[in-house]
Amino acid sequence: MLKQPSRFPNLSTAGRELASQLVAYQNDPVAVVLGIASGGIPVAHEVANYLNLPFDLILIRRLLIGPDGSHLCAINVAGETMLDDGINVPPTPSSPVDHFLTEAVSSLNERAKLCRGGRSPMGLAGRTIIVVDCGIRTGSTMFAAIRTLRRTEAKRIIAAIPVSSTEGRAEVAPLFDDFVCMMQPEKFVNAGYWYSDFRRPADEEVGKLLNGTPQ
Repeated sequence: MLKQPSRFPNLSTAGRELASQLVAYQNDPVAVVLGIASGGIPVAHEVANYLNLPFDLILIRRLLIGPDGSHLCAINVAGETMLDDGINVPPTPSSPVDHFLTEAVSSLNERAKLCRGGRSPMGLAGRTIIVVDCGIRTGSTMFAAIRTLRRTEAKRIIAAIPVSSTEGRAEVAPLFDDFVCMMQPEKFVNAGYWYSDFRRPADEEVGKLLNGTPQ
């Protein structure tokens, strides 16, 4: 059931409310919560705590525009960096594009190290993945995430979102095995509009949220 559109006080509150819609996964031995950095991290952290599930991160770096107009990305999923088809990083860069891609992927990996604080990568094959973000406008972020997550051989992949535009939901909901969303306002504006306090954690803060949670 969708709730009446109203602003959440902050990202953590939205996560606690969202978690109540996901109780079917509480203490599920094969389920894991992945938060999309950075706005989805406080939301996902609350979901993981409420459901007593392992918590990890998705970091996305958009690199190029594909032939169909979609972004081609490098994505670090629970500690493993994957490249979209069409992204080739040569061992010895020569062209300006080669240098850009090499530096961008290296930067993503360094960011993942900072956010994860040395935590080992999490295996996702055979697991139920609950992907959490703070909101969906066009759906491009969730599209990039699900495209990569389908390569992990996960058992099921669920999207969980506090608020989404009708257009964004229509674009990405069919790509997931389940789609949980609390609000779908007619006038979306942007994700930040639906939070009185939309402060997102810096990478150092992300590491603190991740530290000490189960693997």
